[in-house]
Order: sequence, then structure tokens, then C-alpha cells
Amino acid sequence: QVQLVESGGGLVQPGGSLRLSCAASGRILKINNMAWYRQAPGKERELVALITSGGTLVYADSVKGRCTISRDNAKTTVYLEMNSLKPEDTAVYVCNMNVQPAATMRSVNFWGKGTLVTVSS
Repeated sequence: QVQLVESGGGLVQPGGSLRLSCAASGRILKINNMAWYRQAPGKERELVALITSGGTLVYADSVKGRCTISRDNAKTTVYLEMNSLKPEDTAVYVCNMNVQPAATMRSVNFWGKGTLVTVSS
């Protein structure tokens, strides 16, 4: 049983910064990709950033230059640092990891419950 738990969301003013964290727990053999998605009411889920096990990075055009994704494999944790935040960044940010659990022969995508980021004056 693998679980992902996000933290770090909250209310920030435009131009401010936040650092989101997502920690995986459970019996894990390995983790491949780690990623952050976001979804606002009435909008489709959007990939914000992704990092592969080899360190390859993918960012949405809307956040390039303002966000940095990183991972700590020893802690099975992925981070998303966001700066120069805009009101349009307001959304529930959801963690995703492609995980091979113990005693399995395949990798599975796991999702967190999300953490709310609100950017407003």
C-alpha cells in the first residue's frame, strides 16, 4: 500500500513563493517519474512539472522560469519550488509518482490528495 502526502500549500500574494513537498510511504522497490499536476475548478488537469529517475526535467510553458522540481530519492520525496506566483497559478496541486511496489512486477501511478495554493492580494 503506497500513499503520497503533499504539504506546503497555502495563501500567498502575487509575486510570492512557495515550496511544495510530496512524500511517498509504503513498501517501495523503486520510483520512476515524479511529477506535479494542478487543477482549478472548471479547468482540465495540467502537468506542471516532471522529473525522471535520471534527472530529465519537463515543465509546462506557463511555469517555465518560475518553478523548479527536484527529488530526494532517500526520502522518496519530490519538491516543487514556485516563485513569482500569479493569480492564475491558483489551483489544487497534486503529486504523482510512478512506483514499483514491493512484491509486484510492474510500476503503477499513484496520486496524492492534493494541496491548495491560492495566489491573491
